[in-house]
Amino acid sequence: MIDKLRVLGSGTGLFMAAMLVVAGSSPATAQKSVEDFYKGKNIDLVIGYSPGGGYDLYARMVGQHIGKHIPGNPTIIPRNMPGAGSRTAVAWIANVAPKDGLAIATADQSLSVAQAMGDKALTDMKIDTSKLIYIGNPSADNNTTSMWNTSKVKTIEDAMKFEAPMGATGGSTSSQYPRAMNALLGTKFKIILGYPGGNDINLAMERGEVEGRGSNAWASWKSTRPEWIKDKKISILVQIGLTKAPDLPDVPLMMDLAKNADDKAVLKLLSASTTIGRPLFTSPGVPEERVKALRKAFDDTMKDPEFLTDAKTRGFDINPVSGEEMQKIVVDIVATPRAVADRLQSIIGTE
Repeated sequence: MIDKLRVLGSGTGLFMAAMLVVAGSSPATAQKSVEDFYKGKNIDLVIGYSPGGGYDLYARMVGQHIGKHIPGNPTIIPRNMPGAGSRTAVAWIANVAPKDGLAIATADQSLSVAQAMGDKALTDMKIDTSKLIYIGNPSADNNTTSMWNTSKVKTIEDAMKFEAPMGATGGSTSSQYPRAMNALLGTKFKIILGYPGGNDINLAMERGEVEGRGSNAWASWKSTRPEWIKDKKISILVQIGLTKAPDLPDVPLMMDLAKNADDKAVLKLLSASTTIGRPLFTSPGVPEERVKALRKAFDDTMKDPEFLTDAKTRGFDINPVSGEEMQKIVVDIVATPRAVADRLQSIIGTE
């Protein structure tokens, strides 16, 4: 290399030639560096909820396949870390985990909305969702608010007539959606906080502790409780998203039930995070070449025939969003106009 540079000359010419040589070799060098780093290592997959719910099951499924697409083929180790509506897991990733790409996580999709509203818990825990590095989301999907079959409440109109206790995890969409509907649509949901995860709320519905669940992805219902849908064990009152799910044509969008344009803007903000879905992200400060490798591995996993067969067998919908797209969505949500965010905060930020 030195002889070649001498031939090309000195000064500016030498500098430019050196840059060309380095640039020409950097992709292969970076690839090798990533492979060497990950070879023989474990990646912690931190799940912000208890086992058995949608976030847990989607994360574990991706974890079973993504390792073979990461250079060096590291082993993925799932670890549940429930608490504070999944904020405990995010705080660990953001502030405690090594910034080396050996830890990824999944957590509540609505945390960027909470941040836009000035969520104090996020501030206290030193979490900035826009600084997390997003790897991808396997399933952009509408959420739902659902009722158990023994409840008087079968439709959203019924929810405006009868009080119904709803199971929820603190500071997540499971409490936010019912709270927003109470304030803006006139429903009478009674929010019961403290459940560590969605599966715990499902069990509570079966036991009669609560009558409904404030939030669950439609894809999650179809994959984890298909018999409940088939046997009409649950009623879907509303769906939360920006467009209707094709197989829920008669279930209203929450934001379309707004009584005026200002209310709709608030409900639209609350609905926007459905695109974030079941997010996978890593810590701020992870080296760029490892971020690129993790994002590419995610994208490749979403096209992997073995992964897609596995998802189909489990009844999991796959509608992926890339890490780059998610990063932009989160940044845009965090930058929501103050007036809209403040109004939503005044409605749902009371926990």
